[in-house]
Amino acid sequence: EYEGGRNSEGQRHGFGRALLPSGDTYEGQYQHGLRSGTGTYRFKNGALYTGDYLQNKKHGKGVFFYPDGSKYAGEWVHDQRQGYGEYLYANGDTYTGEWANNERHGQGTYVYKDTGSKYVGCWVNGIQDGPAELIHLNYRFKGRFLNGKPLGRGKFIFDIGCEQHGEYIQPVQEKGEEEEEESPLPLEPIWKASEITKLTPWSPHCEE
Repeated sequence: EYEGGRNSEGQRHGFGRALLPSGDTYEGQYQHGLRSGTGTYRFKNGALYTGDYLQNKKHGKGVFFYPDGSKYAGEWVHDQRQGYGEYLYANGDTYTGEWANNERHGQGTYVYKDTGSKYVGCWVNGIQDGPAELIHLNYRFKGRFLNGKPLGRGKFIFDIGCEQHGEYIQPVQEKGEEEEEESPLPLEPIWKASEITKLTPWSPHCEE
């Protein structure tokens, strides 16, 4: 069902309202029969998108409310989250930063609601990867991440005024006599401290 503007060829054009066979509804701008311009699309499953369209695709700026209560507000390209945007997850975590092909990609900040901790740094295809800072309540870690885990040289900076330098080392899997078919999960990287230094020359009594 459709009610709204049409052009001389009879195509939907201008402002209109449509009820789609799927049970979804759209209210907004059309050009030459396609959703183009601003509009609001309500999905039968409870999801909702309101924002820019180009030739039936979400394209430009828009907000998407997902059925699980999560929400994305930001830039879209050809129906994909792409550019800059903010995602509020169903568990209360948030990500603010760059996106490509629907994934967190580029520079971004992820805030964990439960702990208040923050990851500020690089992402590759949705995974923490590259130089970053992990900020906790009274200390932070600066270093590099690979596949979501810290790896290599870095330092912990404590609010009391000192730094602990060192590196995260990937432990080697111990091979047993009888190998299981199922390969175990990779071991967590282990922090190996090398030295503790003062944060600034005047910082008070930080034990070496």
